[in-house]
Amino acid sequence: MTEQEVNQLINKIHGLKAEIQKVIVGQEKVIDELLICFMAGGHALLEGVPGLAKTLMIRTLAEAVHLPFKRIQFTPDLMPADITGTEVLEEDPNSGKRIFKFNKGPLFANIILADEINRTPPKTQAALLEAMQEYAVTYGGKNYQLEKPFFILATQNPVEQSGTFPLPEAQLDRFLFYIQLGYPDEQEEYTILESTTGNKQVTIEPVISGEDILVLQKLVRDVPINESLITKANKMVRASRPQTSAVSEVKEWVQWGAGPRAGQAILLTAKAAALLDGRFAVTPKDIEKVALPVMRHRILLNFKAEASGKHTDEITKEIMKSIANHT
Repeated sequence: MTEQEVNQLINKIHGLKAEIQKVIVGQEKVIDELLICFMAGGHALLEGVPGLAKTLMIRTLAEAVHLPFKRIQFTPDLMPADITGTEVLEEDPNSGKRIFKFNKGPLFANIILADEINRTPPKTQAALLEAMQEYAVTYGGKNYQLEKPFFILATQNPVEQSGTFPLPEAQLDRFLFYIQLGYPDEQEEYTILESTTGNKQVTIEPVISGEDILVLQKLVRDVPINESLITKANKMVRASRPQTSAVSEVKEWVQWGAGPRAGQAILLTAKAAALLDGRFAVTPKDIEKVALPVMRHRILLNFKAEASGKHTDEITKEIMKSIANHT
């Protein structure tokens, strides 16, 4: 791929960001994390209190991409077949015989918004596991491949936990990023109020195709990374495990640390972060930029930590500080 073609792809991603920012005020860090995940070919879990435009952000991203998009509203009565599809009995008009035909569910799209994913029972949550990891759905002993690129962008809110079903660690680990949204600052909130209470309509233009995204995902993997940064990512992940960590906070507060998938996620998303910034080489700042959303859901705190109000972000920051002091 020529330098000109690379620049064209990067410009398209910047155009995608600009389209999202037509609708979403502020939240630049969150938008960057969403785009990094998108470029790396992973799935993202977005968490924030109601009213922070999680759903709107994902819908706007989907509108700016030339790909089929489906929204699935997760509810307590949602069944696996409601998202994967089901077989129905039909009569063949030529032979008159009755045959079973598989009707594909909303999971057969390129971009999936799994809205309030923690409001549906584990049985339905588990139906997403195969799709997220294998890019396929199995029904009635038959395997149905999902078309690439394929992204699941799930939302959940941290309040109103009654009647919800927290995602199991195995499924959380399938998400490349765990993105947390905070409240806007005063000026951003003023702009939101001003821009959303009038008659002004914003038109979102599709700026990137599915073919472009597949090429971009391959390009991300081609971004070179120094051996010292691979070592740094490896040390970060290993330092999150109480059994092998020299970080006192990890030994005191962590029950289980991150697995090897976390190291893969750090390196892949660091490459995407470098490319988003217009660089074809990874720097230590790229590793630091992606560490929190990668590690956030892959470190399991013990009861003592939860009772003390500790957060995995605090642990990850202590790990990065410890590694920086010993290099």
